[in-house]
Amino acid sequence: MPRPIELWYWPTPNGWKVSIALEEMGLAYEMKPVNIGKGEQFEPAFQKISPNGRMPAIIDPDGPDGLPLSIFESGAILQYLAAKSGKFYATDLRRKAEIDQWLFWQVGGLGPMAGQTHHFRQYARAVTPDQRHIAYGVARYTNETHRLYGVMDRRLADRDYLAGDYSIADMAAWPWVLPELQGQNIDEFPNLKAWLDRVGSRPAVIAGRALGEALRGNLAASGKAAEDARKLLFGQRAR
Repeated sequence: MPRPIELWYWPTPNGWKVSIALEEMGLAYEMKPVNIGKGEQFEPAFQKISPNGRMPAIIDPDGPDGLPLSIFESGAILQYLAAKSGKFYATDLRRKAEIDQWLFWQVGGLGPMAGQTHHFRQYARAVTPDQRHIAYGVARYTNETHRLYGVMDRRLADRDYLAGDYSIADMAAWPWVLPELQGQNIDEFPNLKAWLDRVGSRPAVIAGRALGEALRGNLAASGKAAEDARKLLFGQRAR
């Protein structure tokens, strides 16, 4: 029997990408929580797996040639898991390129921009009381997220999924489309709205999204615990 893949994880959009993929692909896995609010991502043992000090990361004990393999960065993890399982990816170069470009679009665009939108709309107000310090950031990233929603809406006008058939590109993008948190009216984007519901109704997506939900805290809350977590997450420098 194959040994379970270790999923080093915290319930955030980047973490959900991989938990959804593992559920969709039917791969056995074991969750290893990395509490980013307590700084566990900085522990030497974890940084051996993820040199960037970010989750998610995985260890496949039955990697190539039967030897363990650790991987960090969610896009690379999705490609590896899809290749290992033979599901939701492609070997044909044309089809593979179609999936890869939308996967990298999410990794380099939708994720970072939506993440900044979350920061300025939700968390920055708890960091500084002077709203003038954050007004530009709110407008800049909310508008960019709106633009990216438009990109997806146009793409989905004549297809059900980003790269044609359902793939790791959809698994990567779906967790990052959070209209209410991102100041967006999803009704402006009917094709995106239908895709959001279509993907979100899949049993494996529901299960992957729910993984570790009870572990989540509110970084925008008052109190010492939330304040300490914000200092850890938003004040990081090279060590």
